[in-house]
Amino acid sequence: MIDSVKKGLLAGLKTTWTLGKIIFPVTLIISVLQYTPVLDWVIKVIAPLMNLFGLPGDAAIPLVLGNFLNLYAGIAGILTLELSVKEVFIIAVMLSFSHNLLIESGVALKTGVKLWIILTVRIGLAVISAVVINLVWHGGSETAQYGFISAGAPELDGIGAILLYGTQKAASGVLQLAIIVIPLMVVIQIMKDLRWLDVFSRLLAPLMKILGMKPNASMTLVAGLTIGLAYGAGVMIQAVREDNVSKKDITLAFIFLVACHAVVEDTLIFIPLGIPVLPLLLIRLAVAFLLTMIVGFIWNRSDITQRKEATYGQ
Repeated sequence: MIDSVKKGLLAGLKTTWTLGKIIFPVTLIISVLQYTPVLDWVIKVIAPLMNLFGLPGDAAIPLVLGNFLNLYAGIAGILTLELSVKEVFIIAVMLSFSHNLLIESGVALKTGVKLWIILTVRIGLAVISAVVINLVWHGGSETAQYGFISAGAPELDGIGAILLYGTQKAASGVLQLAIIVIPLMVVIQIMKDLRWLDVFSRLLAPLMKILGMKPNASMTLVAGLTIGLAYGAGVMIQAVREDNVSKKDITLAFIFLVACHAVVEDTLIFIPLGIPVLPLLLIRLAVAFLLTMIVGFIWNRSDITQRKEATYGQ
């Protein structure tokens, strides 16, 4: 047990260092950019596209904040606007698929998943879902009633104060990562050494088969579903290194997770916005399952075809 704890602590520290090198600088840069004209310029550029999604131009504010920063920043942006239930729901669905792009894409790269796959799936799902909901849903015209007020970035004067704020926020992000990842790695190492993960993988084997993945990718999937991409990346990186999770399976797992991750937190935080959150959750789950099953089926068929061609060529 002591050896398991030591190995888990070491793995947790290594993972925190690996991911911290991404989270710290990105958080610092984006935190500072909030006090420059950059984000305002990006908002002005994409505002004309909002009509495509059935949204007013101001809806670019929460979308930019959510994608550059996180869901909480996006929600803070929503609270500055007077929107209908339908408009808030569309923004919520878009942000549930596509948020915190810089950090979550960065940590995904550490597992070996290609950047273009992550960005294409996340942004593509956000855009397609918004267009479909706008065309299909003809209700929700009443004004959304917000249940709370969330503070945005504080008012700061001077480059020194802004840099200090950005550094504190970046350090806080790495600390939060360590608090979650290190104990999690210890628990997983203990479960590994006690062979509990083997049982866990066997129980999830039918689901993994449906999704086109092998059972050894199950821990990756569960970690992302429960604690999200950024924090769950530590488990995913370790799985690739130690559990021989293939490039195909880790890619399929990420395709599933970019559509649906941190299902509890990322669903519940939208409740105060006065929108129906159950449809939001069901949309994410349905899209994740369907997209992963389709890609997995095509990928597996392609592998079978290539093996047959290789056999015939001998």
